[in-house]
Amino acid sequence: MRLEGRVAFITGAARGQGRAHAVRMAKEGADIIAVDIAGPLPPCVPYDHATADDLAETVELVKATGRRIIASAVDTRDGDALTAAVDSGVAELGRLDIIVANAGVTAPQAWDDISAEDFRDVIDVNVTGTWNTVMAGAHKIVDGGRGGSIILISSAAGIKLQPFMIHYTASKHAVTGMARAFAAELGKHSIRVNSVHPGPVVTDMGTGDMVTALGKAMETNPQLSNMMTPFLPTWAVEPEDIADAVCWLASDESKFVTASAISVDQGSTHY
Repeated sequence: MRLEGRVAFITGAARGQGRAHAVRMAKEGADIIAVDIAGPLPPCVPYDHATADDLAETVELVKATGRRIIASAVDTRDGDALTAAVDSGVAELGRLDIIVANAGVTAPQAWDDISAEDFRDVIDVNVTGTWNTVMAGAHKIVDGGRGGSIILISSAAGIKLQPFMIHYTASKHAVTGMARAFAAELGKHSIRVNSVHPGPVVTDMGTGDMVTALGKAMETNPQLSNMMTPFLPTWAVEPEDIADAVCWLASDESKFVTASAISVDQGSTHY
């Protein structure tokens, strides 16, 4: 119950890592404000999108822990809608202490297959959407006067790079810098801001045409295909493994950790 009495705002919560963060924080005592687009993603994204049923399942999983959850379908690119979701959640749950900017997209494409629209879409979701998420909730944490924790989900691509994903790599490096910059300015309010950098995680990002798209991109330059080789025997972890790190950053156990980039990548960014 490390988060008892607190409220967490989590984006991309319908499935995968976002759901794992919501359920884990609820088990630790937090109430949840959850959002997800729960609908179509940009055309360049080759995997299946989350649905309203996925978000409803997250709601039931959180309720099963005995905690409260307010969930809504929101596109993180819509800053006004995100702010409205947070305002509504805080009005019902009473406070805000934690933000987890988890929503994001990826698209395997060789450098010369990326269109201007593809690049713009990935940046809009991963960078502008992350900024919108912080801006929708940070003032609520400040107004609470208790401090808090903001966690931006970046990627191993935000430390090293991810071959065949220039737009994704650029976006995740931007998230890394954003976390540090927010940490500097929000520190006076006792708000900590950190980024988390997962390597491969077993989620629905592997569905649809994702494997085919990645294989096609790798064929253009096969020698880059092993750049993310891990040191540990496990190549891909479960969403709950990332939630372990995120929950620690949300708790008082990390009360002096801020502006840090926390890798959960089995060592792959050091290969």
